[in-house]
Amino acid sequence: MKNTRIPDETIRRLPLYLRGLQFFADQELTNVSSEKLADFLHISAALIRKDFCYFGDFGTRGVGYDVQTLVKQIREILKLSTPRKAILVGAGNLGRALLAYPGFAAYGFEIVAAYDSDPEKIGTKINQTLILDIKTLSKLKRDGIGLAIIAVPAEVAQSVADLIIKSGIRGILNFAPTYLSVPKRVKVISIDIAIELGRLPYYLESE
Repeated sequence: MKNTRIPDETIRRLPLYLRGLQFFADQELTNVSSEKLADFLHISAALIRKDFCYFGDFGTRGVGYDVQTLVKQIREILKLSTPRKAILVGAGNLGRALLAYPGFAAYGFEIVAAYDSDPEKIGTKINQTLILDIKTLSKLKRDGIGLAIIAVPAEVAQSVADLIIKSGIRGILNFAPTYLSVPKRVKVISIDIAIELGRLPYYLESE
């Protein structure tokens, strides 16, 4: 890898490229050009080539990219070669949907436990995942789990994040519609569905 700071936008697109390449691998395609990958993902081929240039020379002119090799390289860049365990905090409607989502496995993630404060949910299972009492989060330190998903209301999200961080978590995927204040050692990626939906009308044709 080149000794260059990689833009966050490039890192954000790498899982998208991985998904496209995995599709071509499933189709038993050996090589793929940046143009073919771009057509599939509906983005610019020049942008794909620019993103890949940060990491070295992946392709061969006139041949394209070796699909299996590039899948392996991107997984290594994203540190997905080793399976990762994650927890979910918040077993409400969104949490239940996330526990039912099958796409995490494609990137090597497994949600091994879910936490909630509702006594009626604690001790039950959702898609074979046991719902635990959030008061027991401190036990995570001995389990070696480094990732968490927050799916709780905005008003309790910061206190949940504080508990998670004290438990040794260093990576948080936040679905709560609020900003989280965390130490520099902790990486938070927030997904606010309402904000994303709020951008969509801009791209629609005027009626």
